[in-house]
Amino acid sequence: MARRIDVTGAGGVRLAAWEFGDPPKADPQQISAYAIPAQGAGHDHGGPDGRSGAYAGGQHHDGRRPGGRADPDGPPGALLLHGLMGRASHWASTARWLSGRRRAIALDQRGHGQSEKPPQAAFSREAYVEDAEAALEQLALAPAVLIGHAMGALTAWQLAARRPDLVCGLIICDMRASPLGAASQREWADWFRSWPTPFATLADVRKWFGEDDPWVERPSAARGEFYAEVMHESADGWRPVFDPDQMLRTRETWVHDAHWEELAQVRCPALVVRGLDGELGRAEAQEMVRVLPLGEYAEVAEAGHLVHYDQPEAWRAAIEPFLDAVHTA
Repeated sequence: MARRIDVTGAGGVRLAAWEFGDPPKADPQQISAYAIPAQGAGHDHGGPDGRSGAYAGGQHHDGRRPGGRADPDGPPGALLLHGLMGRASHWASTARWLSGRRRAIALDQRGHGQSEKPPQAAFSREAYVEDAEAALEQLALAPAVLIGHAMGALTAWQLAARRPDLVCGLIICDMRASPLGAASQREWADWFRSWPTPFATLADVRKWFGEDDPWVERPSAARGEFYAEVMHESADGWRPVFDPDQMLRTRETWVHDAHWEELAQVRCPALVVRGLDGELGRAEAQEMVRVLPLGEYAEVAEAGHLVHYDQPEAWRAAIEPFLDAVHTA
């Protein structure tokens, strides 16, 4: 099941954090006293994986405050951060696998998933980093392992550089440290305009993003499923749960800059993971490992940019040794 816990991010933006896995055992009377349905839970999505069962505020069944680690002497918790246009449910498989060994929380970042999307909210790098910082503190996860994909990976290493006391390990999945440039931003704007929204059915979503999208080099069912996950049904068909203009505003804040200096400031163990067919090239990935004071490298065969979606078993095999080492350090 998926449980929702509300987090207050930078500027008061309400963020939805999700814990995937089995609920803790508890006395039924405690459940009725402490289980508080979160605002908006079970509405158009019913939870990131299509189910309800959300909690916000108060305490959990075992009397912990939201996100509190049941065993402070156990393995560190984990905060999972999706990429641009993503949502927490993209981490569901990874988070459930992690839940057998540590407390794992996936965050819907501002403008994404079921988190708030205020028109005038800040979509700066600073805001995203402060949101993740707030999540770690309010969920009592720190010091935690940060696991980020693409934009979420950038947020993770910027936070690790800024607040080393909150982070004990870092996994960077397919995110470049080099600037992407203005041409890249224009290409994304054109790409958003090419989407044939609204889609009549989710099958149409899967087909377009998995086969017909001009950006698809070869058919990818995983890519189709990835984008189906970020659609919701409206009166005229299926549309993205995010505002494309907000996504472009978000992306604008990092594509023109290099992020090597922040990598060099990360003091915890860090693993750089790339898909062999992803956006992060081997040479740049290995240079990132060299720049990181405690950097390690892993790659996943037959995976593109959506590494954890393309090859979930190989992705888990790639990160498991690193996570085990962080636990025993």
